[in-house]
Amino acid sequence: MELDHALLMQTFFAEAEEQLTAMEEGMVGIEHRPDEPELLDRVFRAAHTLKGNAAVVGLNAIAERANHVEDVLDALRNGTKTVNAELVSSVLSSLDAMRSTLTAAMATETSAAQAELTQDRTTTLRIDSGKLDRMLSLSGEISISRGRLRTQLLAAGAAGEQALESHLEAERLYRELQDEIMRARLVPLGPIFRQYQRVVRDLAIEHGKRAELVIEGEDVEIDTALGEQIRGPIMHMLRNAIDHGIEAPDQRVAQGKTVIGRITLTAKREASHIVISVSDDGAGFSRARIAERASLLSDGGHNLSDDDLFEHVFEPGFSTTDEVTSLSGRGVGMDVVKRNIEALRGTVSIASVDGDGSTITLRLPLTLAIIEGFFVEVGRETFVIPLESVTECQTLAFEDMPHSDGRGVLNFRGKPLPFIRLRDLFELEAVHTGEHEHVAIVRCGERHAGIAVDALLGQDQAVIKPLGRVFRDVPGVAGSTIGGDGRVALILDVPALVALAQDRPHAPKELV
Repeated sequence: MELDHALLMQTFFAEAEEQLTAMEEGMVGIEHRPDEPELLDRVFRAAHTLKGNAAVVGLNAIAERANHVEDVLDALRNGTKTVNAELVSSVLSSLDAMRSTLTAAMATETSAAQAELTQDRTTTLRIDSGKLDRMLSLSGEISISRGRLRTQLLAAGAAGEQALESHLEAERLYRELQDEIMRARLVPLGPIFRQYQRVVRDLAIEHGKRAELVIEGEDVEIDTALGEQIRGPIMHMLRNAIDHGIEAPDQRVAQGKTVIGRITLTAKREASHIVISVSDDGAGFSRARIAERASLLSDGGHNLSDDDLFEHVFEPGFSTTDEVTSLSGRGVGMDVVKRNIEALRGTVSIASVDGDGSTITLRLPLTLAIIEGFFVEVGRETFVIPLESVTECQTLAFEDMPHSDGRGVLNFRGKPLPFIRLRDLFELEAVHTGEHEHVAIVRCGERHAGIAVDALLGQDQAVIKPLGRVFRDVPGVAGSTIGGDGRVALILDVPALVALAQDRPHAPKELV
């Protein structure tokens, strides 16, 4: 009986949270679209179900509040009440109170017996994310071991030929297993995105504005660890859209816009990346205001490209707002977004039209644990470039490469290509005496640069390991991995290297 009761409560808690979330999202939608009766019916059904379920398990406080919400919704359905901001806020407050009661009840009911219970509804098993992390970690260790074994079998030559064939077959099976583990870690972005609908609504009202959040790409999936780490950056981006983008209602009407501003949160998958963007139909980023704050007063920033000008928005302490509010004015926001996203091996960019809205775009890898890497050699050291950043490789004669300070610009296919030489950057001894140098051309957003190395070793998986203290402050290094020879190889930080390569451009040489 104890197990039956624990399972009953576990089922109730899971369903109650889903119903509260559905009601919250529905009420925010009703405020902006009161003429859609199906929204009202959906919230009413959720409230009615929650009321009945709460009564069954003896949580009368939740049942009574759900009944009150049901009465309000019924009044809306029969026309005795009309939708307005105060009514929606009142219902949302009731939902907050029910959620608090639910949390307290969950804490009371939790017991090492309930932890052993599993739920077998629609053949779905709930598993702790820590177990998935452990499975992925073990998968990574196997990847390192198989790489070392493959290297040893290759070195054995003909004697290890049969064993190598068996090993390659095992590698194929391992890749399939690893893919399944990675897929098990994927979660849809919809639940993460929908939690911001209430946030956008409340923040806009708090600051005398009206705004709704439109979500696109709810079915796009992301690694569960990455999903947790993008919550903060997305919040900053939404705050920025409300404060700097969406205008006050009277201003919007004067400009011929709708009273309610629209913020669109979009996700899509591009190859091995997830692209997340926040767009608004507000005022856009003011070039003049950014130039003024960035002390670019000589020409007002007119000679700068949008990319270069908007880069100032990401500087620590930068703000275009004079008044300090709960949203902005302290110079903390977009710099945090850039720092956190680059720490995830991602990039952030801004596109904007004065008076016609703006879009902030995040480009992130699908996973943080394992990458497809392009291995290169410099001196006696091996480095890894994330394969998604490599566009092509070129072999160039030494005499065609500048050798002054390890940086320069090549005239590559008629366009200037800044490059950086890893041997000079890391002060490594040159051991190759050939007549050629290799350049891996990498991309960071819309910017390209070349990374000059001694040798190209090819593609393989790299299991990302944390950096030791010695390397944490080294520019151009994002992580480490264990190569097939058992030695540590450093994973390169492509955004940092592209920035270093473009730091001091030189005149381009003749086309090579």
